[in-house]
Amino acid sequence: MRINHQNIPLPIPDHFDEKTVGDVWRIPYQSHLTVAREWSERYKIAPASEDYIRTCLLLIDVQNTFCIPDYELFVGGRSGNGAVEDNVRLCQFIYHNLQNITQIACTLDTHTTMQIFHEVFWIDDVGNHPTPLQTLITQEDIEAGKWRVNPAIADNLYRDSNQLTWLETYVKHYVKTLTADGKYPLTIWPYHAMLGGIGHAVVSAVDEACFFHTIVRQSQTHYELKGQNPLTENYSVLRPEVLYDENGKPIAQKNNAFLHKLLDYDRLIIAGQAKSHCVAWTISDLLDEIQQTDTSLTEKVYLVEDLTSPVVVPDIVDYTDAADAAFAKFSNAGMHIVKSTELIDRWV
Repeated sequence: MRINHQNIPLPIPDHFDEKTVGDVWRIPYQSHLTVAREWSERYKIAPASEDYIRTCLLLIDVQNTFCIPDYELFVGGRSGNGAVEDNVRLCQFIYHNLQNITQIACTLDTHTTMQIFHEVFWIDDVGNHPTPLQTLITQEDIEAGKWRVNPAIADNLYRDSNQLTWLETYVKHYVKTLTADGKYPLTIWPYHAMLGGIGHAVVSAVDEACFFHTIVRQSQTHYELKGQNPLTENYSVLRPEVLYDENGKPIAQKNNAFLHKLLDYDRLIIAGQAKSHCVAWTISDLLDEIQQTDTSLTEKVYLVEDLTSPVVVPDIVDYTDAADAAFAKFSNAGMHIVKSTELIDRWV
């Protein structure tokens, strides 16, 4: 029989050290396995299969590339250390709420070198590539010839006798579509979340907490890859930024299977990085889908505002206000804005 009541916080295991959350290290899975099994027995925590209120914790892109200082796209927020601070609280939240989380789902931003938002994709009239983080490519830029597709990579992306011509037409359509759909302009990002690289991995301390949850609750952490398509950005895990080429031919598709998985839970808790980009666009797409089906479903969505930070690059960009405006929109639509410091079952 389940003895640990849902509204009583569990203690944090001794292995958790908040001083190491901003570092990358090897997790001693085997020794944690023994502790997790003892934890389950000591606190009488039932398997997740017995939950009568099924709760999913969706962690968006909690990866080294975004969350470790000095990595490619560290999300510092205005504090300068945002993602690390968020992940300290995230790990504590998971350990305190082991008994209340049915499953953890982690999205993984996943990229290779030759993608539309990486510098190698583009050149100017003298063969220079755009500068990451400092370059936004617009329809006007392409029409003026400021930036064009790098012909040397065309054969890698679209194998056809007219591959370069098609790509040149496609990129005009792409940036035009971003503007028409109210998306961010095409940003040239540093190489990040590279498939097979250390930046792609889940933050060590968070992965450790997910593994501990898996053993205690006997519930496999789910991993959802996104962002592999070379012809479109993919901030949201639920859909890429552009779905069709200029002729209406699909170049990507919505992630309906994962959407249905998330909405099948009684509660959906969302955290991760970055608040202004992948988190905001995922929630926005989730809201769009909900409003097309059943608006009451917004009531099952909880956004943990102290477990996410916006992109801020000092003296270059600051998306804090845009992120806060997006969260205000989500709240007005019926989603709950909460903090991690209270147990899940104490949220209204």
